[in-house]
Parts: sequence; C-alpha cells; structure tokens
Amino acid sequence: MPSSRKMILGHVMSGLCSKMNRTKQLPADVMETPLNRCLNTFDITLLGVGHMVGAGIYVLTGTVAKEIAGPGIIISFLLAGLASLLSALCYAEFGTRLPKAGSAYVYTYISIGEFWAFVIGWNILLEHMIGAASVARAWSGYVDFLFGGVISNATLSITGEMHEELLGKYPDLLAFVVCIVYALLLGIGVKGSAIVNSFLTVINLSVMVLVVVVGFYYANEENWTTPKGGFLPYGFSGVLAGAATCFYAFVGFDSIATSGEEAKNPSFSIPMATVLSMGIVTLGYILVCAALTLLVPYYNISDSAALPEAFSGVGMHWVKYAISIGAICGMTTTLFGSLFSLPRCMYAMASDGLLFSFLGDVNSKTQVPLTNLVISGVFSATIALLFDLEKLVEFMSIGTLLAYTIVSASVIILRYRPTLSPSRSILTLGSEMSVSTSEPTTPSEIVNMAGTLRVKYSWLTPVLGNCEPGSAVSTSVFIYTVFSGALCILIQVSSRDLSNGIWWTIILAVSFIFIMGACMLVIVAHHQNNEGLRFKVPMVPFLPALSILCNLEFMIHLNILTWLRFFVWMVLGMLVYFLYGIHNSKEGETMSTYSMLMNSSEAVKEKWGATTRTNIKGVLTRRKSSTAGERNAIIGDEDDDVP
Repeated sequence: MPSSRKMILGHVMSGLCSKMNRTKQLPADVMETPLNRCLNTFDITLLGVGHMVGAGIYVLTGTVAKEIAGPGIIISFLLAGLASLLSALCYAEFGTRLPKAGSAYVYTYISIGEFWAFVIGWNILLEHMIGAASVARAWSGYVDFLFGGVISNATLSITGEMHEELLGKYPDLLAFVVCIVYALLLGIGVKGSAIVNSFLTVINLSVMVLVVVVGFYYANEENWTTPKGGFLPYGFSGVLAGAATCFYAFVGFDSIATSGEEAKNPSFSIPMATVLSMGIVTLGYILVCAALTLLVPYYNISDSAALPEAFSGVGMHWVKYAISIGAICGMTTTLFGSLFSLPRCMYAMASDGLLFSFLGDVNSKTQVPLTNLVISGVFSATIALLFDLEKLVEFMSIGTLLAYTIVSASVIILRYRPTLSPSRSILTLGSEMSVSTSEPTTPSEIVNMAGTLRVKYSWLTPVLGNCEPGSAVSTSVFIYTVFSGALCILIQVSSRDLSNGIWWTIILAVSFIFIMGACMLVIVAHHQNNEGLRFKVPMVPFLPALSILCNLEFMIHLNILTWLRFFVWMVLGMLVYFLYGIHNSKEGETMSTYSMLMNSSEAVKEKWGATTRTNIKGVLTRRKSSTAGERNAIIGDEDDDVP
C-alpha cells in the first residue's frame, strides 16, 4: 500500500512544472464552433455599452462626486477611460487573433501557460458572478427607493436584520428573483437576447442624452466656482482616487472579447466594437457628470439617487421618472452582460478540461451552454441574496485588474515570439513554386526574425545572444511587472517619505524605474512579429507596459480585506486545478501522444516559441487548406498575400 501511494504521488508530481506551463494548441479552424455565429458589429457594440453603462452612471457618479472628487469627477472618468482603453485595445488584438469564448483566459492559455490561464479564468468566473450579483442588488435597491423603501421594510419585518459584517442588512429576495429571471431570458438564444439588450441599451442612451441636454439647460456655472473648493475641492489626489473608483465602471468591455466565438466577422467587429463602445461610454460618463455637477453643488448631491434628486431640485420632476426608466434599463443590460459572459467562460475552461466536462455541453437547439447558464444564475442570485453591495464591488475589482494586467503582458510576449511564416509565394495544388531570389527558400529562412536582436542593438549580443528567440522578452516582461508592482507599493507606503526627500526611498524608486527602463530597452531591441495582424495595439511595448503599470497601481489601492478574500478564493481554485484540472487538461492528452500525432498536416501545431525544426511540408499543407477571410485569424499564422 505505501508503495502504491508513492507511485501515485510520483505520477502526480512528475513533470509538474511542464504541465503548469504548457500552452494551448490552436485548432485547425478557429472559426469552427458549436455556438451560433450570429452577432454583427452593432450587436457587439451595444453589448459592450450595455455592460458598462448601468449601475455606474446611476449609483457610482453621485458617491464619487460628493465624497471623493467633486466636479473633478469629469477628469476622474477621463483618466479611468484612458486607462481602461489601454487594456481594451489589448483585448481587441487578441479578439481578432483568436475569436473564441473565454476572453482573457484563452489569451493567457495561448501565450503564457495553463496555470496562469486557470488563475485568470477562475477570477473571471468570480468577476462576472459578483458583477451580476452586485448589479442585481443595485437594481433592487433602486426599485426599492422608487417605492419609498416598501420592499426593504417589508423584508426586514419578516426576516429581521443580518448582523454579519460581510452580509447585507437583509436578504434581498428581489435581487435573487431578478438574477434568476434574467438568466432564463438569456436561455432563449444569443440573437434573441442580443436584440433585447440592444433595445434596452438604446433606451438607456436616450435617457443619458435627455439628462445631458436638460442638465446643461439648467446649468449653473457657479457650482464649479463655489467657495467650498471650486472645481477640485479634494485636490488632484481626489481626482486620482476618483479615477481608481471610476475605473470599475468600465470593466464590462471584456464581454466584447467574450462574444468573439459568436461574432459573424470577429476580426472587424471586435476591435471596432471595442473602440466605439469605449468612446461612447467615456463621453457619456463625462457629459452626465458635467451636467450633474453644474445642476447642483457637489456637496448637495444625493448618495442614493443623485440624478433624480438633482432634477427634482430644479422642479423637473418628470425627468425623474425618465431617469428611473433609464436606470432600470441600464442595470438590466449590465446584468445581461455579466450573465452572458460567465457561462461562456465556464464553457471555454470545461472544453479545455480544466473544469468539469459537463460544463462544456452546448444545447443543440439554442446553441447556448444552458447548464452553465442555470448554474451562473443560481450562484449569482444566491450571492445577491446574502451579500452587501459595497463589499461585492471591492471583491470583484481585484480579479478584473489581474486579468487586465496579464492580458497586457501577453500582448507584448506574443508580439515578440517567432512563428512559422511561409513565403509570400505559396505552393498550391497543380502549381509550381515561384520564388524570387529575395524570398526564403529553406525551412530555416521561413522562420521570421521575431524575438531576435535587431541589428542596431547588436551590442547586446554578449548578454542576450544565447537566448532562445522570444525568451529574453518574456523574462523582461516578467521582471518589468514585478518591479512595477514594487514601485506602486513603494509609492503607496512611503509617499510622505518620497515627498520629503528621504534618501533611501528616492534611491529605491530610482532603482526600480531604472530596472523597468532596462527591461523596456531589452524588449525594444528585438524584432516584432506583426505578420498578418488585422488589428494591432499601437506603440507596443509602451502602451501595454503603461497598462500594466496603471492596473497594478489600482490593485495596490485595494484594502487588505479584499486581498484576504482573494486569497481564500484562490485557495479554492488551486484545489480545483491540482485535484482535477491539471490531470484532465486536453493539452495533457495532446502532449502525451504528441509523437504519434505529429504528422505532416499537424506539424505546424508547435508550442509558442518553437524554433526552425518544423516539417515544412506540414506548414505548406496547412496554408493550402486554410480559407480566406476570417479563417486566417490565427495567431501568427496569417499570410499577407495569397496569389
């Protein structure tokens, strides 16, 4: 018996590191899916807008304007929108590379490895589950406010108060019912639910336009020059603190990338919908906040119902009811967005074997993962029933920011990884190879230069010359991320010492910045792989690196209890991964039979960063069989021209 246990333990621990770092192999046809590809650019844009414009504009704006930033909330939303756009562009590039459900989880699996992919996927599940629960709780609270607190008072009289710190004041039965009902509505099919979402989002945007027009008509510019602090009553630090809070109003943009597996034309729709939705939402938030703070002094803004009370104060009571309709529609679309994304992420992880296999089933009639949708609705409804809204929002943010950070890092890593790229003149059936003397003619020449040192940086050869292509960049990204986090912690903990010129804090800060700069130099010194990308994040590696820094800065501002809850959630995730996922991974099956499966038609399915020793016949066969248009949206395998 002891020997059996030893054998089992040896089997479990063997190759643990390689298992955790194995990357996802691309399917032969990334456009093939059991889901229904029926969403156009308009549908996906309104899905993103609807997910972002909900509880934030009707609940968050009043609190931030009154207690954190004052009228400077306009700048807060602008900064938060720009920071979110950096991550959104990274998502958009991945969405065109790989139009699959799972969003950041799939991108991480392809670029970094299985373990970090599971960490991201596990946190995305939490993000959308808590996102749905928090919006349902806000939806219930808003309806309760409109009815004068009748619902909460009746519930308290029946159930009494819950006195635990993490739990809500009372069990929110209305929020529970709302989650269940909306989950059932999403079960009708993606196109039907997209139509409902688009209709509600258009109503919400119309209400926002009404708020802006009427608000500016009754605007009083003296509210921005009040003796109680003027435009920036809390200073620029208040603006930054407001930006950290307002950032979470934009977290819904990842639902755009999640819809990639149901988009008709993902290589166009995903980046276009990302840019349009971010632009619409940022402009909408800025204009609504400007109208609100011009309509009423920031210190008189209502915490619970900022917009309705502001218009009631100037005698425009009818606008109050229009705003209420918009708020209900906006919160509904945000709830739709979370309940839309959650089951699809579960489906993606289960399809890869990292979650239980029954979660990978898709209903043949509706082409929706109905089992996941039921589970998502029940769990989200239970969380909404019991937990406090403020604690839910704090807990949601940490997983979101972690996902954004790793996706931004993944963009840099993949841009500098070498992939096989046949020459522009491709051999087709019945034709002869036609290659000029300037075109590559041998397998070693077919490999592009990505991940190798550029000529003008050849002076780095003694240090980096022996590194595998792409490995130096991957290491530099890791070091940059670590020291970015260290810099953010130093600024947070020792901000007073830095401002007072304490020597050791200045030396540390300068050292961290120098190391980060050196990492960026190493990255820039290498050739990029831009082959065939239909949408590219501009200014790589600088914009993704800035995104990493912004996301880490926001994470450092989270309180210690949020980090402790995150640790507990990750312990549960590690149990799932090491007891189930690592042993049932589909990539594990691929690795164990790799030598048998490595025939000429599959030779191109190398792990990322593979070198020149790939069967050229397999590459050309793969190219010959690939179709035009969307079916070429495979990472690093696109051709510029097909004669």
